[in-house]
Amino acid sequence: MAMIGFFLALGLSAAVPVRGQQPGFISIDCGIAENFSYNNSLTGLLYVSDAQFVETGENHNISNDFQTSSLPVQNWNLRSFPNGTRNCYTLKNIQKGNKYMIRAGFMYGNYDGQNREPQFDIYAGVNHWATMNINNASSIYGTEITVVASVNFIFVCLVDTGFGPPFISTLELRPLGNDLYKSLNESSYFHNILRYDMGSTANRSTRYPDDVYDRMWFATAFNPAWTSLNSSANINHQPNDGFEVPSMVMRTAAAPKDDGSSLQILGAAQDENSPSKYHIFLYFAEIELLRNQSRIFDIYLNGNLWVDAFSPRYLETDNIFTEEPLSFERYNITISEAAESTLPPILNAIEIYEVKQSGMETDGGDVDAIMEVKASYQVKKNWMGDPCVPTNFTWHGLNCSSSGSEPPRIISLNLAHSGLTGEIAAALGNLESLRNLDLSGNNLSGPVPDALGELPYLEFLNLSSNQLTGSIPRSLQERSKNGSLKLSIENNPDLCYASDSCERHRKISVPIIIVLSAVPVVLLVVAISAWMIRRKQQELATVSTGKPERELCSSGLVKDNNGPFQLESQQFIYKDLVRITKNFERAIGKGGFGTVYYGELGDGTQVAVKLRSQSSMQGTKEFLAEAQLLTRVHHRNLVSLVGYCKDENSLALVYEYMAQGSLQEHLAGKTSKPGALHWIERLRIALEAAQGLEYLHKGCRPPIIHRDVKTTNILLSHGREAKIADFGLSKVFQSDTLTHVSTAIVGTPGYVDPEYYYTYQLNEKSDVFSFGVVLLELITGQAALPKIPDRGHIIQWVRPWLARGDIGNVVDKRMEGQYDTNSVWKAAEIAMQCTLPTAIQRPTMSDVVMQLKDCLSLELACERTEILCMDGLNISYGDSAEGDAEVMKATLGPSAR
Repeated sequence: MAMIGFFLALGLSAAVPVRGQQPGFISIDCGIAENFSYNNSLTGLLYVSDAQFVETGENHNISNDFQTSSLPVQNWNLRSFPNGTRNCYTLKNIQKGNKYMIRAGFMYGNYDGQNREPQFDIYAGVNHWATMNINNASSIYGTEITVVASVNFIFVCLVDTGFGPPFISTLELRPLGNDLYKSLNESSYFHNILRYDMGSTANRSTRYPDDVYDRMWFATAFNPAWTSLNSSANINHQPNDGFEVPSMVMRTAAAPKDDGSSLQILGAAQDENSPSKYHIFLYFAEIELLRNQSRIFDIYLNGNLWVDAFSPRYLETDNIFTEEPLSFERYNITISEAAESTLPPILNAIEIYEVKQSGMETDGGDVDAIMEVKASYQVKKNWMGDPCVPTNFTWHGLNCSSSGSEPPRIISLNLAHSGLTGEIAAALGNLESLRNLDLSGNNLSGPVPDALGELPYLEFLNLSSNQLTGSIPRSLQERSKNGSLKLSIENNPDLCYASDSCERHRKISVPIIIVLSAVPVVLLVVAISAWMIRRKQQELATVSTGKPERELCSSGLVKDNNGPFQLESQQFIYKDLVRITKNFERAIGKGGFGTVYYGELGDGTQVAVKLRSQSSMQGTKEFLAEAQLLTRVHHRNLVSLVGYCKDENSLALVYEYMAQGSLQEHLAGKTSKPGALHWIERLRIALEAAQGLEYLHKGCRPPIIHRDVKTTNILLSHGREAKIADFGLSKVFQSDTLTHVSTAIVGTPGYVDPEYYYTYQLNEKSDVFSFGVVLLELITGQAALPKIPDRGHIIQWVRPWLARGDIGNVVDKRMEGQYDTNSVWKAAEIAMQCTLPTAIQRPTMSDVVMQLKDCLSLELACERTEILCMDGLNISYGDSAEGDAEVMKATLGPSAR
């Protein structure tokens, strides 16, 4: 039940001395300008801007029609959240295990000019606090909750339920004494239903400083059957009585006017269809000096005698409360005069709380650690609220354990290509359950901290492509050597595996630098001479052979007297394959060539063994073609060949194992890992696959056409690095001067270049077409040829939506709007260019790589800055000198094009 008039008392403007801020109080005026603050005229409490507590949302003022002198000043403005499903405030400096009261206020005031009746949910951490149903634009709504902090932060989250964007006007946090409300513990939380000062006739609530905890005690509505008693005396309460109701409240009481009448308080449960449990607290104090009179009464709850023959003490507070929460659909509290009493019953104050069970929050140590990581790197993304739960709001890049009986733990953190700078955050060493950590592709510097080697469950650590220095901690070295940790550190020029190799590097580097700096001119002359000699040799070779001597992709083949060629890779016999695969125990894939099995070499290296089946139409020729290509090409985005088997009756390829399976499995939701790929992950996969194809087309001489680019042939490593696989159908140009070759049609329906169908002429642009289809699958989450009747090819389905400028109906709904619109639009444009009907209209893979890098830059910039990237809307703010509502600039759909 939201309380209208919640902050009515704040409208009084009488000047009062500014009192000292109560320790631990946080009072937030939502929507005022950053760095602005003021003291409330009634309480003297300091109210501050919400800018330091929230990273999203828009500042607004309510309509001028509602800005009256009687309206408390903090309700003149608000923060709304039109973007994203969940937006959260983070309240810091919380003491774990302490009790806190949190209060939120809402004044719609038609701030958006839409005359809506918004409805949305508010959460405290992972716990549903209330559903706010704002049906009167001129009313102030409020809700209050009391919790025991389980971590050193409290998250207050507003959740869009589809009935208008959430908003908030005020947010207040108050520490409570830990001796208060002793029935409250970490397993439950209290939602305040009512708190009444029963005898008050004042047109205001009683709060701080009269109540040192700033509880708000409201006067009850006028009841003609009741009368009000009052006293100017001070009302005492016993030390640690568990409630500490202020004397100002206890000085008044309600009593029935007529002799023999009862006091009756009626109410309904919050949800009559699903009765909750409630605690009831009644407060009594005799405020009249009784001379030869008595006040004795019985208390009934829902018709049942609760307390009999109760007589309150003079100027002392007595408390009567439910020891265990009770479940009921309606409540009826009746206080009746006892037969031996000469005076009617009284009631000074009452509180009723709905008691709710607390949800399982992320482990407190993990929350502290990941919040430090967030602060260190200024991560935006969707890193708000509890990191792991609810599961549909798990932070991007995180995976969490979920046992049901234990708090969720963070077990995987992927911050690859996130634009991180500075040193590796020490707090990462506090994520004690971490198994996978990927920090690759950033600009991290400094040493690798020893703390990472102390993480007991760490299995995968990727630090590649950074600017790290020093040596790898010995604990990580040892775990890497014994196979318990997969460690990647390549592309860190100043990072050494061990301290002795760093020392050798320094000893060698110093004299070399001295020599180089002493004779630069000599070296330059030598280099120029060598280049001229080399060029002359190439020219002579060209004249004598008729073709340039240019082989950027080495063939990997040597002549063999027993056959046409021999592979320069490890050769296995059939018995080796039986041992490696444990007698072909685990099949991990199947294709036209045969079955693929999981295996492990003697040193623990994981491999995939592709064994030709007897029924395969793909024979020795295709096998040798794939083997030959795999030994020629060496690129991080192409699957690497480990070895081969060419026995009399057996043909097999042994290549690196790709632990995350195929892209198709992820898009179809067939992986063991829950949750859809995020947009930034899809972009990286697209870019990496494009780089692999670009290498085949431009990095190899002569060029290579893959001919079967599709999502099942894009495999993902343990760290989700994409690699092109399956070269059995690939075609090598005999000369890099040729523009196409004529072949029989091969490939997979849905991915084959339509021009290839009727010309039989294959060129690099055939792979470009197939890649464009893959890119559309990444954007939409749909298959190239969906099983839905009448849907048609993915290009036919997407084109009309894009022509209407409607990207929302194209993008995979499983991404939940977490993307930068411009980035998605650019990717869609690339895909449509790639799938144009004629080859000459399509870009090259080099063009595609360049444009995808632009897409990724847009997304990374969006996540690193204050721009909101949620629900497909880009919003940035201009500064306002007066602190008024900031100017919103939005770009939707194709309008930027």
